Amino acid sequence: QVQLKESGGGLVQAGGSLRLSCAASGRPFSPYFMSWFRQAPGKEREIVGNINWSGSVTWYADSVKGRFTISRDNAENTVYLQMNRLKPEDTAVYYCKATLKYTAYWGQGTQVTVSS
Repeated sequence: QVQLKESGGGLVQAGGSLRLSCAASGRPFSPYFMSWFRQAPGKEREIVGNINWSGSVTWYADSVKGRFTISRDNAENTVYLQMNRLKPEDTAVYYCKATLKYTAYWGQGTQVTVSS
């Protein structure tokens, strides 16, 4: 079992920045492929981006490309989501997900609210 806990959410004005963290515990973190998702009210959960085990490869949804950056620190068992130039449409609950082969774990989410 891997336990994931997101933090760093909050209320920010449009154009501002936030950095979310996802801390992992319970098993060695480094082998896991890590992803960030978000879910806005009344909408389906969507992928924001992901990062491979070493941090050498990242992928982003078009809606956040150029504004968001995912990184990880395997020594600290933590993955980060740096969000810049935030927009009201980025308002959502943000979740991290750890995947290894056919097993996946989710965090409980952290709320991000961007005011216009």
